Amino acid sequence: MANVTDLQTKYSRLAQEYSKLRAQNQVLKKAVVDEQANSASLKEQLKQKDQSLRKQEQEMDSLSFRNQQLAKRVELLQEELAASEAKGKRGKNKGDSPSHHGVQTQSVFDEDLQKKIEENERLHIQFYEADEQHKRQEAEMKTRLEELERESQHHQTVVDGLTTKYTETIERLQSDKARLEVKTQTLEREGKDCRLRTEECQQQLRRCQSELNRQLKQSSSVIQEKVPFNDTKFSDYNSLNVPAHNRRHQLKARDVAGQALSFIQDLVAGLLNFHSYTEQRVHIYPLDSSIEFISPLNQKFSQYLHENAVYVRPLEDSFLQLHQSITEDTVTVLETVDKLKNFSDIFSTYTRFLQKLLPYQLKSLEEECQTPLCTATLTVKNQELQNDVKRVTLVFDKIQNYINLLTFPSVRQDGMPQSSTSAVFTQLAACLHSLHDVVKEMSKHYNQKASLEQELPTATQKLFTTTECLLGSLGSLTNSTGKLATFFSNNLDFFTSSGYSPRGNTEAFNPIQAEIMLSNKKKAAAYINALKKPRPQSVPYREALSNRRILTSSTESREGLTQQVQQGQEKIARLEQEKEHWLLEAQLGKVRLEKENQRISDLEAQLAMALGEGQISQTSAVSSVTQKHEEVKTAQKTAAKETMCTSLVGMLCTVPLAEHVGDEESREQLIKTHYMTRVGELTTQLQVSDSKAVHFHSECRALAKRLAIAEKSRETVVEEMKRANGNITHLQDELSTTKRSYEDQLSMMSDHLCSMNETLSKQREEIDTLKLGSKTNAKKNKGR
Repeated sequence: MANVTDLQTKYSRLAQEYSKLRAQNQVLKKAVVDEQANSASLKEQLKQKDQSLRKQEQEMDSLSFRNQQLAKRVELLQEELAASEAKGKRGKNKGDSPSHHGVQTQSVFDEDLQKKIEENERLHIQFYEADEQHKRQEAEMKTRLEELERESQHHQTVVDGLTTKYTETIERLQSDKARLEVKTQTLEREGKDCRLRTEECQQQLRRCQSELNRQLKQSSSVIQEKVPFNDTKFSDYNSLNVPAHNRRHQLKARDVAGQALSFIQDLVAGLLNFHSYTEQRVHIYPLDSSIEFISPLNQKFSQYLHENAVYVRPLEDSFLQLHQSITEDTVTVLETVDKLKNFSDIFSTYTRFLQKLLPYQLKSLEEECQTPLCTATLTVKNQELQNDVKRVTLVFDKIQNYINLLTFPSVRQDGMPQSSTSAVFTQLAACLHSLHDVVKEMSKHYNQKASLEQELPTATQKLFTTTECLLGSLGSLTNSTGKLATFFSNNLDFFTSSGYSPRGNTEAFNPIQAEIMLSNKKKAAAYINALKKPRPQSVPYREALSNRRILTSSTESREGLTQQVQQGQEKIARLEQEKEHWLLEAQLGKVRLEKENQRISDLEAQLAMALGEGQISQTSAVSSVTQKHEEVKTAQKTAAKETMCTSLVGMLCTVPLAEHVGDEESREQLIKTHYMTRVGELTTQLQVSDSKAVHFHSECRALAKRLAIAEKSRETVVEEMKRANGNITHLQDELSTTKRSYEDQLSMMSDHLCSMNETLSKQREEIDTLKLGSKTNAKKNKGR
């Protein structure tokens, strides 16, 4: 069974790991979906940024081109201004109208130049801002790209770890599957062997039952013919009306008494602590005895409390004696338990002790209420505690009364009816539950009182520690009373049931019947031990080693089945040995009969030889022969009577007098019932082994189904993992393609910029050549 439980724990652990991995897989799926969405949004943002970048580059190109044009225009205007100034200097001698016209044109040129300069500055500022924004966006995109690479690497590591974990779990599940298949095959083989053995055992059992039925009929016929008298007038002294010894009841009674002893020990410890700490509290509060004198009432109260061990400890000792008196070889019923009276007397002395303490405890609480620092709430709590103390004393008094009622069957001869004992036990269980409730209420009220006393200004640390100890003792009392009440309620059926009931008698069970029962048990045990003289042979060493290997390699279920089968085989071997024993006894009887026949033939021969002698010798020989014949006849009669005393289990070697007939019948009946119960136990064991084999077969089938389900789930997980790996590779490919596209776009932009710079340089050269050509043309015109 331990291996089966280990397998179940392993499968439960594997199921938990599988659920964890499945949850992690779901989280990874969500993360991958989120990353895909983020990557798509980033792609869109990148496209938008790229478009804005291209627009800004176009604007930059147009602005630079415009700037160059404006610069050239400014140069031309400066040249024209210089030319106009030179013309103005030349034309000073001329009239004022051309100079005034030159000034106006100069002012217009200056305004136009100022506007162009401002526009050029503004364009330069816009170009610088656009360049900075582009660099910042490029840096952000690079950082975002690095973060995405790190996240993808992290996801890749997680996926690798999950793949390794899945492979390990798959390998472990495959090994478990193979091991389980081997175990199922071995269990099937063992089940077949067990079924064959059970069939053989059933056949042997049928043969034994038929033989026992035959012998039972023979013995019953002998009893009917030879035992015509059966005295049932005095049922108390008739062994047939005495119930059989119930060993199960005795073991249960001892177990229950042991549990009750542990609970009573806890209760005694709690009561001792409660009374001791109450005594310490009386010396501390409301007046400290180390500083001033306490009241005479409290002195008397503390004196009584100091004597609590004299009344409490004997409870544990008396119940210990009661527990020790219950053994396997005794008869435990209310009529035979004498030690219960001692426990009842000691419990009654303790209840009288509680009744003696009650008025002093009430007066002590009243003195606490009369102190000047006692508040109204504290007074209410003291009154509640007074009520609790009264209820505890009353409940203990009720319990004492019911225990005293339970001692009546052992003291009085008439006993008590079964219905009355059941009512007493149920009322005792109710009293124990009420005791637990009252102690629980008292502990709650003491807790509330302690919390209120901590707020008093006169409270000392000694009072706090004593109150904490008192509260701890009340808590232990609450636990012990609760355990005792639940224990008594759980075992109420055992207490109210009758373990021993006389057959054919409606009167109560008495100690005389218990003595007769124990004497019969001893006689039956001695008789069975006498029958068990032939010892079974020991197992060979090699067979033991092989059996040990088989047992260690198999599961606990197989161990249980093999043990049961071995026990059945041992019992069958023992029955066969007994059968051989009785066959040997029959052979010995035959040998004795042959000897007697030979002796008779010898005597007849001697008689024939003596016939030729005289009359005197003849008469003497005849008398001797007749005496010998009578001896032979008496021997044959005794042998016949002894064989008539034989039964289905053995032979009673007793003289068949009239006074021993009842003894033989009772012994025969007891032995017959014993072997019939053994046969019933063998049949039940065979049925249990068959049911266990069926149960283990069903468990193996269930494990195989679970293994198939686990294989299917593993395949689904592997497929999901493959899809996740495919998604990760797809994302990596998209990331690499986006990187390459960005790099290609950047190279194209750089090439475009280079080509634009080349075109601008060419245009500048053309403009310069045009300027030089225009200057030369102007000089030529001036020279003309």
